[in-house]
Amino acid sequence: MTENQKKQIAVYRNLGLSYTAISNTMKISVNSVKTYCKRNGLGGVRAYEKADRINVCGCENCGQPVIQNPGRKKKRFCSDRCRNAWWNSHQEQVNKKANYECTCAYCNKSFISYGNRHRKYCSHECYIEDRFGGAY
Repeated sequence: MTENQKKQIAVYRNLGLSYTAISNTMKISVNSVKTYCKRNGLGGVRAYEKADRINVCGCENCGQPVIQNPGRKKKRFCSDRCRNAWWNSHQEQVNKKANYECTCAYCNKSFISYGNRHRKYCSHECYIEDRFGGAY
C-alpha cells in the first residue's frame, strides 16, 4: 500500500465511509483497509447515515477525495490543476480524432487543422495576404 493510499484511507474514514465503501472506491481489498485502519487508530464504527448519501471517489492525479453530485457526470479530478497535470502526463491516452487535412486558400499548402474542418488558411499571414493584400 502506498503512502498516498494510506492518506486517502484516513481521509475517507474521517468522512465517515465504511471499510467496504473505501475498498470499493480505491479498488483495494476490504481486509487490507480494515487492517490498516485498526493498526493506525482508524478502526471502530465510523460509517454513519450521511456516508450512505455521499458518493466519494479519489482524484486520479493526487488521490484527494472528490465528492460526486448525484445525477451528474462522474468527477475524476479534484481541481483544474490536477486535471491538467494528469492529462499532460498521459498524452498517449488522449484520443485526438479531430485532426482534419485542409488546403490553404492562399498558398495552396496542405495543413492539419485540429478541431475545425472548415479552416481556410494555414496561418495568420496567409489570411492577411488573401483578405487585405498584405496591408492592415
